[in-house]
Amino acid sequence: MFSSLRSRLWLSYALLIVTALGIVAVVLFVSLLRNPILYRQTTERLKAVQTVVLDRENVSPSQSISVAAKKASRMFDVRVLLFSKDKQLILDTYSGQGAALPFPEKKLIQRAVPLVRDENGAAWLYSTEKLPDKTYLVVASPRPRISIVNLFADDFLPLILQSGLIALLLSLVVAFLFARWIADPLQRVVVAARAMPSAEIKPVESLGPHEVQELTRAFNSMIERTQASQKSQRDFVANVSHELKTPLTSVQGFAQAILDGTADTEALRQQAAQVIFNESGRMHRMVLDLLDLAKLDAGTADITMSPVNMSALLNAIREKFTPQSQKTGVEIKVDAAANLPTLTADGDRLAQVFTNLVDNALKFTPSGGTIFLHASVGNAEMQIAVSDTGAGIPPEALLHIFDRFYQADSSRRGGAKHGAGLGLAIAHEIVQAHGGKIDVRSKLGEGTSFDVFLPLMQKSATTIVRRK
Repeated sequence: MFSSLRSRLWLSYALLIVTALGIVAVVLFVSLLRNPILYRQTTERLKAVQTVVLDRENVSPSQSISVAAKKASRMFDVRVLLFSKDKQLILDTYSGQGAALPFPEKKLIQRAVPLVRDENGAAWLYSTEKLPDKTYLVVASPRPRISIVNLFADDFLPLILQSGLIALLLSLVVAFLFARWIADPLQRVVVAARAMPSAEIKPVESLGPHEVQELTRAFNSMIERTQASQKSQRDFVANVSHELKTPLTSVQGFAQAILDGTADTEALRQQAAQVIFNESGRMHRMVLDLLDLAKLDAGTADITMSPVNMSALLNAIREKFTPQSQKTGVEIKVDAAANLPTLTADGDRLAQVFTNLVDNALKFTPSGGTIFLHASVGNAEMQIAVSDTGAGIPPEALLHIFDRFYQADSSRRGGAKHGAGLGLAIAHEIVQAHGGKIDVRSKLGEGTSFDVFLPLMQKSATTIVRRK
């Protein structure tokens, strides 16, 4: 019955409210027990009698007090006493009828009800008034005997039933609303969680207490990441299928030509074999790139750190691309700062990064252009920039330049020329694995620059790659 959070919250608040009302009821009952309504009524009656005794103007003061006291004593059945200024008894209307009643001295801690005891220990309620002649008028009455049952039934029960029941009902309503305020946003999170991994799920509105809103925002963030991951997976499968489809079609077509005799001359068979070789090599390179990305994603790719001479590495990259740059008419220049410090990194992996960047620059730099490899140090990190004087990258493409299978020219027909769009994604992952970052700056018609920032110090000699 009370298995849901809402019902448990409501029950908790209800128990808390009932407990609080119970404590109030006990305190109220004890207060009534010590000062019941009957005591207060008796005290008020004594004060009224005191006023009647003092309200005498037609006779002398001493006679008015004596006569009025005796008359009031008989009429109202009370005990009237008169004490001198030194608190000695002058008049007692009950003289000879009971134990003597002393002057009621004031105590350090006053009782809720004025009470004095006679010589026999009997309790009297009283009211005292100091007269102009420094004497004291005391009107007393025996303390009424009260049954606890009568006190509970007459004084306490009606009061607690009327006020307590109203307070309890209002409190339970407030507790119910408060429980809904907390539980309803959580229930919406539960409903949204059960609908996962639907691509149509909408973010949950942040309502309720601060902590519940924090949970809702974290859940919405998780939804966004999950949907982005699902979209990335769908795009990944679609892109892999597309990229493999073209070379597989070529391989299948030329293999069929050899099998059915369409390639009936040595030249045609040589051409078919060359196409099959080239396309299978392209698929092999793509598979290797995909394996690299899979290892980076899974955290199983080891990066072995060792001292790396960045100036020597960049010069090696330039020499590697010298034949290609000479063929295309593009010049590659290396500009490394003097006394460049040794970098602790995986040299082979960094060579892979800058190979991809230079290869990409060569593809989009026209004849007569220049590619610059610049290395410098600042803020405890090394910055390596690979810049070109090519056509540049459109602004809308810069946001996706490191996405897998993304090609800035958005053309799929040039796949054999431009690759599958995995090089920059791999470079991005490798740089992140080194604790660095890679940025891109580009301006149409002027060129593009990829800036790699690598920390000079690494924590260990071997690092397991974790994708961030």
